[in-house]
Amino acid sequence: MLYTLLEYLETHFDLPGTGLFQYLSFRSVCAIVFALLIGAIFGKKIIEMLRRRQIGEDIRNLGLEGQMEKRGTPTMGGIIILGAMLVPVLLFCDLGNVYVQLMIVSSVWLGLLGFADDYIKVFRKHKEGLKGRFKIIGQVGLGIIVGTTMCFSRDIVIVEKAQPRTETAVAAAQPDAVQTAGHGTAAAKAYSSSVPQKTAKTTIPFVKNNEFDYHWLVPSDKPWGDVLTWIIYILIAIFIITAVSNGANLTDGLDGLATGVSAIIIVIMGVFAYLSGNIIYSDYLNIMYLPGTGELMVFASALVGALIGFLWYNCYPAQVFMGDTGSLALGGIIAVFALLVRKELLLPLLCGIFLVEALSTMIQVSYFRYTKHRYGEGRRYFLMAPLHHHYQKKGIPENKIVVRFWVVQILLAAMTLVTLKIR
Repeated sequence: MLYTLLEYLETHFDLPGTGLFQYLSFRSVCAIVFALLIGAIFGKKIIEMLRRRQIGEDIRNLGLEGQMEKRGTPTMGGIIILGAMLVPVLLFCDLGNVYVQLMIVSSVWLGLLGFADDYIKVFRKHKEGLKGRFKIIGQVGLGIIVGTTMCFSRDIVIVEKAQPRTETAVAAAQPDAVQTAGHGTAAAKAYSSSVPQKTAKTTIPFVKNNEFDYHWLVPSDKPWGDVLTWIIYILIAIFIITAVSNGANLTDGLDGLATGVSAIIIVIMGVFAYLSGNIIYSDYLNIMYLPGTGELMVFASALVGALIGFLWYNCYPAQVFMGDTGSLALGGIIAVFALLVRKELLLPLLCGIFLVEALSTMIQVSYFRYTKHRYGEGRRYFLMAPLHHHYQKKGIPENKIVVRFWVVQILLAAMTLVTLKIR
């Protein structure tokens, strides 16, 4: 809103200072600060409201140290995260940008899905919450929305080599690029004209000329082959959104764990968005130029600020839990973000914590069923699943587990960034 208003004022009245809002860096700083302040200031009031309404976590006794002390802790704190994020996004993002629109829809969509799950647990007293099939339907629905938009939107294209030939054109396309790069002229002269492509390409890590086209999975260049390509892409989008959102949900089991891990992941996603949407850096790094994705850096900044503000109350000992309202939304946001910046094949590395947590649960369930069928009694591969509870059972303090998981996530994030150069 502010972005559109100030753009209008600059165009028609040339007011001093309004030009600052053309810079992604300035709006990103504003977004992260506003989100952090909103989360920190209003978070306390929301927690008090949740406590007054007795919207607390009903925790089963699983024999974990300090677990029963958390019973009654307010849940549904994902409202704080989503609220603190959406306000700066609406203020500082270009709301006409299709990428921002998809991220807002994804956040609200999965936030409502998680809210329904928490509502049933808290108010209807059903411990299982929303039935699994309804969660899947919601995640599939979002996957279809994202996939079809990627398929049909004229604003979502790839430019394999940037097209501006002059420094003036580069500056007009991305003001931050010339300001920060310092070599706008030399880079601009190297660009050759290229036609934007409507294609289902993505990035393959650790491979030179690292682009994978989903069309290669379809053995035909006929029109029906293009249709089948996008159907495959939509199915992949559904799988990724479902997998990552459930992985984030499973990770939300210790104070501050999912919050900190998600914040680190979103920082890297913001970097990818800026580099992919910057005409100079994308050429320098030999990655796909995705016009318009730079705006996602403002969205990522708002989400990081909201997560840090929420962590103020969610760190050990937690005053509030994010609940499924937050965890399902965070996982879905990360998945959709990766799809939009064509980095979905990097998710197993970047979201390694989510992956391991999900795999540990799958291994535990599968092993229990196998041993029960073979030996007549179920046995457990881990002391407890997901993996963070396994370490709790081994007697490691909760805050130490959380910090160590953060450290591992930072290493995974650094390795993910390195894939830009190691091929």
